[in-house]
Amino acid sequence: MDDIDRAILRELQTDGRIAYSDLGPKVGLSASAARQRLQRLLDSKTVQVVGVTDPMAMGGQAMALLGIGVDGDPRSVADTLAERPEVVYSVLTSGGFDLFAEVVAPGPKALLDFVNDVVRPIEGVREIRSFPYFGIHTHRFLWDVG
Repeated sequence: MDDIDRAILRELQTDGRIAYSDLGPKVGLSASAARQRLQRLLDSKTVQVVGVTDPMAMGGQAMALLGIGVDGDPRSVADTLAERPEVVYSVLTSGGFDLFAEVVAPGPKALLDFVNDVVRPIEGVREIRSFPYFGIHTHRFLWDVG
């Protein structure tokens, strides 16, 4: 991946539906060269183009990142959480928590109920630290591509 590939990715993170006729000049290429570059990245599976929903725009009004400590294998807890529609993602860690889960709920009470009534009773869960963020309407996923 070179600087032009990274520039293409930065533009796509800003506007995933950008036309090649707009993309090319922004990255110093013609439209057809930009299309070929992106196609090469897609074909090599270096890049995937996917739709990402904004949980807040879909009715959620309360979100939180849950840091979860687990006795035993955290993969079973992560698998259980992954089955829940409230869970945006879960990820195993090797830090202070065994896993993190991002959850979305219709409001603060529903978020509290989810933590207490769904997450706490899962076998192996020993600790939950909640990092809530309410009313955030700009949920974007951007990664530094260099």
